[in-house]
Amino acid sequence: MDKFENAAIIKKANIYFDGKVTSRTILFPDGTKKTLGIMLPGEYEFGTADKEIMEILGGVLKVLLPGCTQWEAFTEGQAFEVKANSKFKLIVDSTADYCCSYVKE
Repeated sequence: MDKFENAAIIKKANIYFDGKVTSRTILFPDGTKKTLGIMLPGEYEFGTADKEIMEILGGVLKVLLPGCTQWEAFTEGQAFEVKANSKFKLIVDSTADYCCSYVKE
């Protein structure tokens, strides 16, 4: 899906890691939520309350998923899932564009 229809966008940005990771929240009539964002080069750790599906729109993310010992690279057009109530680590070597979907379970 290249665009979202019938959505509300929260104007204020979500800013993390001194501005190296930013996103905007998109809300849909059915109650679902997504964020669209950019990550600058760096190493990050995120925690999530809900299950997340992270779609890579541009760039490469190296990801250490919960319970894993090996890093995996995800590139444009790929996605990965993170279980609810967990943490995951990322290494970004060059600017990455992403869409994150939050799934209530």
